[in-house]
Amino acid sequence: MSSSLSLPAAASAAEKWAALMPQFRALLGGEPSRVANLANAAAALMEAFGWHWIGFYLVDEVRDELVLGPFQGPVACTRLRHGKGVCAAAWDTGCTQHVPDVEAFPGHVACSAATRSEVVVPIAVAGEVVAVLDVDAVELDGFAAADVQGLEAVAAWLAENWAAWEG
Repeated sequence: MSSSLSLPAAASAAEKWAALMPQFRALLGGEPSRVANLANAAAALMEAFGWHWIGFYLVDEVRDELVLGPFQGPVACTRLRHGKGVCAAAWDTGCTQHVPDVEAFPGHVACSAATRSEVVVPIAVAGEVVAVLDVDAVELDGFAAADVQGLEAVAAWLAENWAAWEG
């Protein structure tokens, strides 16, 4: 796989996602390291869409919290607990959280003052959330419906392959 993506320059979000997904699967398909795959997933999403922050929080079963994993963007919160913030809401409910205005989200955790909107998608294996994919934008309502669907497709693909990868 090439070290860069080939995406249409002037394209809708849906067209970018259609071009990205085959390249995304090829990029991660043969690599057995979970950390490497999550790092390249974050990098590919950043290269494709240029959002403010893209990364993963992994469930730490011992401490019962989310711990920062591979990401692209400015420094981030290291640990997140149940019941507070968008990432915790996705973890606690097992449902995607699409937040057009983070200031309107009760208990929002502001890891970056620049973040205005956020999408967090749980990654569930055998019905249990093992991680969340967190994406932040600096614009209000910074994500199209196609972006939410694309991020859910990424999370589903990661979940399908999770057990095959070495931690």
